[in-house]
Amino acid sequence: MRGIVVEADVEFELVLDSRSHLGEGPVWDEVAQQLVWVNLIRGEVHRFDPADGSDTQLDVGAPVGAAAVRESGGYVLAIESGFATLSASGELEQLVDLGLGPTHRANDGKCDAFGRFWAGTNAYDFTPGRSTLWRLDTDGTATAAVTGMTLSNGLGWSPDSSTMYVIDTIPGILSAYDFDGATGELSSARVLVDFAESEMPDGMTVDAEGCLWVAMYAGGEVRRYRPDGELDVRLPVPVANPTSCAFGGPDLRDLYVTTGHQLDDPGELGPDSHLGSLFRCRPGVAGLPAGRYAG
Repeated sequence: MRGIVVEADVEFELVLDSRSHLGEGPVWDEVAQQLVWVNLIRGEVHRFDPADGSDTQLDVGAPVGAAAVRESGGYVLAIESGFATLSASGELEQLVDLGLGPTHRANDGKCDAFGRFWAGTNAYDFTPGRSTLWRLDTDGTATAAVTGMTLSNGLGWSPDSSTMYVIDTIPGILSAYDFDGATGELSSARVLVDFAESEMPDGMTVDAEGCLWVAMYAGGEVRRYRPDGELDVRLPVPVANPTSCAFGGPDLRDLYVTTGHQLDDPGELGPDSHLGSLFRCRPGVAGLPAGRYAG
């Protein structure tokens, strides 16, 4: 694509040597000034506090694809069976059972600016066409918003919430939809970025200028795309498997990046390996405030 900029002088800092199996779904809690993220397959919800470097963990007991802060306290989760809430003390309560059975799991998700929670599910064997993006409204109703996907993944919205972005990692498509904030309905689907066959776009976030930051799993970088789909910036990440990213910090100018290793035995990691750890950089642009679930 035209106008590629390599941001070689942006340095990533290792902020948490967590070595997670599959770190995912970072979201900045502006009230607490902390980063919420998950270790997907291991079923862990984490809260990282940059003020003292501490990281606290709640065990869900099932794979958790995404967590978002809930206005009334605690979190809303996308778990293997559907949607649930999790209290700050770790009490899990099922909201919606999607009836998917043991062949599916939850994947990436986040809240829009109107208090709804969105999350994808996919087949464990990544059967084409069996992944769905679900919308959880504030009244607890779940709706299949996008069907026929293979691996529903990163989500985001334009600064004015008129456009929603959705990644299908397999076959590598980033789509844009007209978004109705009043109803949560999507329309006018179009392909914004069609990735190369070997590339795996994973989680993403949107900055205050309306540009999209996409973590390239197995690609070792985070890319910034303009709203027209043109590649703008490539940021090399210190490890091969960045999974997602989110802006945080008091000024929303810190870019946090989660990563994974997906090894059955983490002991296989070398002593100097930081696969699965949490990184941060200052790319020179601010992010948008994260949505909170209003249900």
